[in-house]
Amino acid sequence: MKEHHSWFSRSLPLIASENVTSHAVREALISDFMHRYAEGDPFTRVYAGCRYLDKCEIICIELMKEIFRAEYADVRPVSGVVANLTMYTALTEPKDVMLALSPTTGGHISMAKKRLGGTAGAVHGLEVEWLPFDEKEMNVDVEQTRKKIAETKPKLVLFGGSVILFPYPVRELSQFAKDHGAHVGYDAAHVAGLIACGYFQDPLREGAEVMTMSTHKTLPGPQKGALVARKELSESLSKAAFPGCVSNHHLHNVAGLAIALAELKQFGREYEGQIIKNAKALGQALHERGMTVLAEHRGFTESHQILVDVTKFGDGGTLEKKLEEAAIIVNRNLLPWDIRMGRHYTNPGGLRLGTPELTRLGMKESHMSEVADFIKRIVVDNEDPKKVSADVAEFRKDFQKIRYGFESAREAYEYVPIA
Repeated sequence: MKEHHSWFSRSLPLIASENVTSHAVREALISDFMHRYAEGDPFTRVYAGCRYLDKCEIICIELMKEIFRAEYADVRPVSGVVANLTMYTALTEPKDVMLALSPTTGGHISMAKKRLGGTAGAVHGLEVEWLPFDEKEMNVDVEQTRKKIAETKPKLVLFGGSVILFPYPVRELSQFAKDHGAHVGYDAAHVAGLIACGYFQDPLREGAEVMTMSTHKTLPGPQKGALVARKELSESLSKAAFPGCVSNHHLHNVAGLAIALAELKQFGREYEGQIIKNAKALGQALHERGMTVLAEHRGFTESHQILVDVTKFGDGGTLEKKLEEAAIIVNRNLLPWDIRMGRHYTNPGGLRLGTPELTRLGMKESHMSEVADFIKRIVVDNEDPKKVSADVAEFRKDFQKIRYGFESAREAYEYVPIA
C-alpha cells in the first residue's frame, strides 16, 4: 500500500473513471460506520444502533436532492452497476427490450447484452438492442433512434455510458420514447459532477425520469452508487433498492459521500469548469503533437474525457503498458469501428484520457501542454519510459495537494498510518 501511494504521488493519473477524495472524506471512510449495518430506510431500520447513521444518510439524501434538483434520491446502491440494476428492477421485467449504447460506442458493461455478460442481459434478463450511433459526431443518431424506438417498442431507453464526450439528445428523444411506452433513464456515472454544477446537460429537465451514477469520477467522492429521480417513481425505486438490490449499504461511504457533496456545493462550479477546460486543452495539445484525437471538428469534447486513435503508433493495449512504465496512467479503449477492423478489447485502437484527478491536484490548461509532451514522448517518439518517468516525477513535485475541497495539511497521496 505504501508503495502504491508513493508511485501515484510521482505519476500522472489520467483514468477518466477515477478521482482522489479529500482527507475530510477519508476521515468518514475510516470511522466506526464501516463496522455497522443499516438495512432499510432511515429511522425504520432492521437493525438497532443506527440513530447517527440515519442522520448522516438523511443529510446525504437532502444534499443529493438539492444539488441535482431532484424530487427523490437514493444513496443505498453500493456502485454504479447496482444503481443501474436498481433502475432495471424498478422499471422493467425480464424479457423487456432496452435500448442502450453498445460497448464499442461508449456503453458500459452494466447495460450490455447477455452474450457479453452484461448486467442488463445476464442478470436482469433484458433483451438489449443498441442505440444507433453517429461515429463522426460521436453521439446517438436521433433520426435512426426514432425509427428503432418505433420498431422495437422498448420498455427503457437508456442514455449515458463510459465514453461520453458530448451531451446526449435526451430532449430530442425523451418524449418520443415515452409516447411509445418507454421509460427514459440516464447513466451519469462519468458526468455526475459536471451535471450537478450546471455543465454538460441537465437530464432530469430534458426528459429523463431516472438518473443513475457512481460517485467517484467527476463527483470526487468515495466509490459508491446513487440515483435521483422523479417523485412518482420513488416507491418502486426504493423497493428495488431494498430489499431488491442492496442489504447493508456501506455506511462509511454514505457519510463520505455527504462530505463530498458538501464540497461540491461549495467548490464544484470552479472545479468542474476547470475539468472541462483541461480536457479540451489536452485534446488540442495532443492533436498539435500529431495524435488523432476524435471529434476534432467539435472541439474534441464537452466533458472530462477525450478519446485518442493511436493506430498510427501501435495498439491501445501495448501503449497503455508503455505509458504505465512512464508513470502515465491511462486506459486502453475500443473505438466505435474497432470490431469491424478485427480489433479486440485487449488490443484496441484507442486510449481514453480523463482530467478530473489532475485538475483536483491543481493543474490548469497550460499544464496540459506539458502532460501532452510526456505522452508524445512515449506514443510518438518511442522514448525510454524510465527517462520519461523521472521527468514526470519532477513535474509532479509541484502538484501534491488536493484542491477544490476542505483544507488539509496532508498531501494527496500521503499514506496515513493508524497505528
